[in-house]
Amino acid sequence: MAFEAKLSLRQAQKMVMTPMLQQAINLLQLSRLELLQAVRQEVEENPVLEETIEETEELDDVPALKSVVEEPTIERNGEGQVAEIDWESYLQDASDYRPSIQYESVDRFDSESMLTRPGSLQDHLLFQLHLTVRDQELLRLGCLIAGELDDNGYLRSSIEELASLAGASVESMESALRLVQGFDPAGVGARDLQECLLIQLRTRPEGHALAEAIVGNHLHDLERHRFGKIAAALGVSLSEVQEAVTLIASLEPKPGKNYSSEEPQYITPDVYILKVDGRLVVALNEDGLPRLRVSRYYRQILSKQALAPREARGYVEEKMRSALWFIRSIEQRKRTLIKVTESLVKYQRDFFEFGISHLKPLTLREVADDISMHESTISRVTTNKHVQTPQGLFGLKYFFHRGVSSTVGEAVSSRRVKDMVRRYLTEEDSHKPLSDQKIVEILARVHGVEIARRTVAKYRGQLKIPSSNQRRYV
Repeated sequence: MAFEAKLSLRQAQKMVMTPMLQQAINLLQLSRLELLQAVRQEVEENPVLEETIEETEELDDVPALKSVVEEPTIERNGEGQVAEIDWESYLQDASDYRPSIQYESVDRFDSESMLTRPGSLQDHLLFQLHLTVRDQELLRLGCLIAGELDDNGYLRSSIEELASLAGASVESMESALRLVQGFDPAGVGARDLQECLLIQLRTRPEGHALAEAIVGNHLHDLERHRFGKIAAALGVSLSEVQEAVTLIASLEPKPGKNYSSEEPQYITPDVYILKVDGRLVVALNEDGLPRLRVSRYYRQILSKQALAPREARGYVEEKMRSALWFIRSIEQRKRTLIKVTESLVKYQRDFFEFGISHLKPLTLREVADDISMHESTISRVTTNKHVQTPQGLFGLKYFFHRGVSSTVGEAVSSRRVKDMVRRYLTEEDSHKPLSDQKIVEILARVHGVEIARRTVAKYRGQLKIPSSNQRRYV
């Protein structure tokens, strides 16, 4: 069979994603802070783009400020020359505003000496270790153990592994571990929860033999609130067990959490839903976002009056198109975000007015049909976005969820059902906790909501609420 090369023409339709269209899609799914970074980067890379600088009032136009910062009177001698200004006399009435430091110490001031960071658990332990230990070998092993602790203060490596790593005996490593376990916070350096609780009990000045016995031998029953079984096994009364359990509950299962080095993550809303004169109004959060414009200088280069080399004009034209498309994409992002939020207000008005008990099920398709856009566009514009509402701060994705069938009317929001489960479990009698099946029956009888028992178990797991046996107090 012979092969030959030939040319043929075929007509077909296909979507081509131009770089400009890809840029517009990427801008659509950026959060406010990510958009700010993208704008900064584009301004640095494109000389045609510049930020609009708001003009400030001149000092002469503001009488109040002018009267405050009047210049000192300048005296002239008889020859018309300016005499030396007596600044000490001029500033004598402003002594409260003078710096308290001496001028000769300014040259020796080191700004880096003022920098600091939160103290970590390792720093806290090493400080105690260096104050306590003089033996260099024990100090080296203690430093190794302190470096192997996790954020909760637990030792996740075995003593044998650490001994092999340090080239020391297991007995020496055990001695170093016991030393670290005696430091503040109590319970640090433990290898599991049981050891952590026992260390804290043993560091207390008063003895707690019953509590130590419960933690040491009946921790499994304690987790499941089997207090009667513990009392029978230890030969004590139920009231004594409950008193010891109260003491154990006051201990800290994560002794290192107060020294966590994780920085808090702050969320700023991308859009606001405000209640003004009884109406819900949508407003974008543009705080800190620069306003962009095309540079007047480069516009003159492209004007008919300006003469520039062809290569320069070609470069400027390319950057000009990129700048105009970037500005247009940002404006399109703003309009789309406002449209989507206004559609949410239309569908979830009762939620913004009265809370989660009035939240309705909603899909991306419903919002897309309402504002005549594609579902993928709605999905992108609601990604990593947050809205500040009269009911609090929420992610835009929060309002899209399925409905649960109801026998008394329209479908109920799954988030609303989850909130019902949370409310019933947190308000239950601790002596008679509600089982998952009992929650199913209550929801069906009171609210007409029909869900399976495994759905209640799933919601309970998401809420981090233990089972009924573990919630039982006695």
